[in-house]
Amino acid sequence: MTLPLTNAFLTFAITAAASFAADNTLGTWKLNLGRSTRAPIKSETMVREAVKGGVKVTTTGEGANGDPINFSYTAKYDGKEYPVIGIGAPFDSVSIKQIDSNKLIEERKKTGGSFQATVPTIVSIDGRTLTSTASGTDANGKAFSNTLIFEKQ
Repeated sequence: MTLPLTNAFLTFAITAAASFAADNTLGTWKLNLGRSTRAPIKSETMVREAVKGGVKVTTTGEGANGDPINFSYTAKYDGKEYPVIGIGAPFDSVSIKQIDSNKLIEERKKTGGSFQATVPTIVSIDGRTLTSTASGTDANGKAFSNTLIFEKQ
């Protein structure tokens, strides 16, 4: 008589495991400047691609002063630090933990500097909006908080 209960539990466990393996943050996302609160910037696009156990993120755009933004990182969802390469990022390492298919938490740091940020990232139920809310300490040691709203392309 315990067989139906066991089968139901196994089905639930397999479904739950599969949902954690999904990553709804993948895709191309464009920053909505009008809905975001952040230091001045002209444009930003983020491409998130699946890699085994994590993600490759490439961010491009243009700063307020016309300087290019072009950085990337590849990180697993294991909470370990991974290097950020390129130009325009205030951080040079990132660690990521996946909470579920719609939520990640990143820790961003600058080696030898005071920049440090915690960045929960959440994808909306309809999959069209990605919201990153960063809070931490900027390069000058001053506390900051901003919200970035990206739209799926």
